Amino acid sequence: MTNNDIFKKLRVAHKLRDDDIIKILELVDFRVTKSELGAFFRREDHPNYVECGDQILRNFLNGLIIHLRGPMPAKESKKKSNTNTEHSKRKKTK
Repeated sequence: MTNNDIFKKLRVAHKLRDDDIIKILELVDFRVTKSELGAFFRREDHPNYVECGDQILRNFLNGLIIHLRGPMPAKESKKKSNTNTEHSKRKKTK
């Protein structure tokens, strides 16, 4: 199964249109045009067919996670323990 097949199946399973996919990709700051997107969904024997690369599919999957779950909540900044405090190393006395 190719990346194009996976992309097509996800598109159908989530009932996504081209505009939806473009917005999903924009969630991860990845820009693609409708014509570029349409080339991924063409038949392999079509002259304008383009193979979907790993980077595009990866960005789509990351964007789909954000689209379905929402953005990750901001992590609370942990108070750094002061590692520069005086740690006295005691010498063993004989």
